[in-house]
Amino acid sequence: MSIIRVANAPCSWGTIEGFGESISWQTMLDELVETGYAGTELGDLGYLPSEPDALREALASRGLVMLGGFEGVPLLRDGVAAERRERVLAIARLLAAVADVGDPGRPPWFILADDTAAAPQRMAKAGRIEAADALDASARRRFAANAEEVARMVLGETGLRTLYHHHCGHHVETPDEVDAFLDATDPALVNLVFDTGHAAYGSGQEDGAIATELLERWWHRIAYVHLKDCHPEVSARARREEWDYRTAVGAGVFCELGRGSVDLSAVVAVLRERSYGDWVTVEQDVLPGMGTPKASAARNRATLRALGL
Repeated sequence: MSIIRVANAPCSWGTIEGFGESISWQTMLDELVETGYAGTELGDLGYLPSEPDALREALASRGLVMLGGFEGVPLLRDGVAAERRERVLAIARLLAAVADVGDPGRPPWFILADDTAAAPQRMAKAGRIEAADALDASARRRFAANAEEVARMVLGETGLRTLYHHHCGHHVETPDEVDAFLDATDPALVNLVFDTGHAAYGSGQEDGAIATELLERWWHRIAYVHLKDCHPEVSARARREEWDYRTAVGAGVFCELGRGSVDLSAVVAVLRERSYGDWVTVEQDVLPGMGTPKASAARNRATLRALGL
């Protein structure tokens, strides 16, 4: 049986995609370790130490592995790879500088996504995207070409591989949009980080079995997995009342593992059947100051232990 190790990420403590932060990175990492996780992600650039030696010490002193760094880039914009080059490479170089800490056989991923600030109409309609909201063929090609250009730049400068994060509120949210993105990109350059919660909410359904179906559907392009749950009652209300993405997150659409619709036991079964041997990272997205991050992290870890992780 393949060994699957378990991590958590700063977004579970309310440091999430530019929304701000509510807890020091030292406390976040300490609580992450205390609740049973062995790895983490970078979070927003500047949250964890951005000087390589300081980041190495923060990780090594706690026995943690750095798994990846998320960055939103407005991939519809012409010339965006050159425009965002310095920031993208700052993240990639920082990740590469700590690649040998804890698990040297597993370099971090550069995790690419769309930029929420560039897609306000998508943020407003997250969770209820229709076919008419999708990019047209020309825009899809531009989006995919820019993603490949970013990935090529990261690979050439740091040797790190790029994964795309499908995400509610972005231009690649629904199953059809993910299919189109994968069809338009070269697997030698860009593959997928699969997020169970975004798969469920982005599908427009309350039946969490869709996450398992999509995991199998995209398996040939999935390199890494985020475990997130989706509360069916909150997601249904968000759709009914036409909430934007931030409102839905603030209402707890991404709840503790085992309290939502995602069939986590089925997800784990697929990972086992497919001999998945990488990490899984828990992401219970909360806004700054929201929820009980440490207690939730402990309960999430207990849920995964009961599933054999």
